[in-house]
Amino acid sequence: MISNRLTDLSMRAMNGVHRAVLALSRGRLGWKIGPMPVVELHTIGRTSGQRRSTMLTAPIHEPDRVVVIASKGGDDRHPFWYLNLVAQPDVELTENGVTRPMRARTATEAEKAALWPAIVRANPGYAAYQRKTSRDIPVVICTPRTP
Repeated sequence: MISNRLTDLSMRAMNGVHRAVLALSRGRLGWKIGPMPVVELHTIGRTSGQRRSTMLTAPIHEPDRVVVIASKGGDDRHPFWYLNLVAQPDVELTENGVTRPMRARTATEAEKAALWPAIVRANPGYAAYQRKTSRDIPVVICTPRTP
């Protein structure tokens, strides 16, 4: 479907622009969007087995827990990075140039309900994305793992 391809291309382009800002500023710009920290999530491609990376905002960011949202802008499909981490939950997160091993999992329904108000306070756009789609947008909780 053409609209799906356009959505996927625009997501890749936004990630490319974000990486360019980080590179051109030598990491001085791009690690925050508004009040939210930005992380680079590294997954293993579920089909290719190759390392994949994507830039994401983290509306909840604590020393032992980073929460990211698989919104894909309210698209009816899950983001590729989410499908990858479901298949292989051992991921890495890069923050301010520091990469650490993490374990990712989808929040339970109760966990999502408890986290959602703070997520929407950090970025009201997430509520709009959820209204835009019939898909239940996953909330992903990443916690440190030992290397």
